Amino acid sequence: MKVIFQAFISSIVIHIIYIVGMMLISYIKTRNYKPNIAGAWDKVETLQSEVVFGKVSSPFLYLFTFIGVTVIWGVILFSYKKLLN
Repeated sequence: MKVIFQAFISSIVIHIIYIVGMMLISYIKTRNYKPNIAGAWDKVETLQSEVVFGKVSSPFLYLFTFIGVTVIWGVILFSYKKLLN
């Protein structure tokens, strides 16, 4: 039961690091963005496809990745403890 709890906590930590990292990268990209308004008039037809911020995915994807990471960490921790004993 201890291995399952450790794997669960590890999965939470990994997902928090991932989400905070994505937010930090997005913030830095947004803060450093310098639009080229004068040059944008030359290619007006492609301007709409360039305005994208982030991505949209299903909330169930995070559930599946959470369960997957928990299982992987559980196997790693279980194997590590078996090798030490």
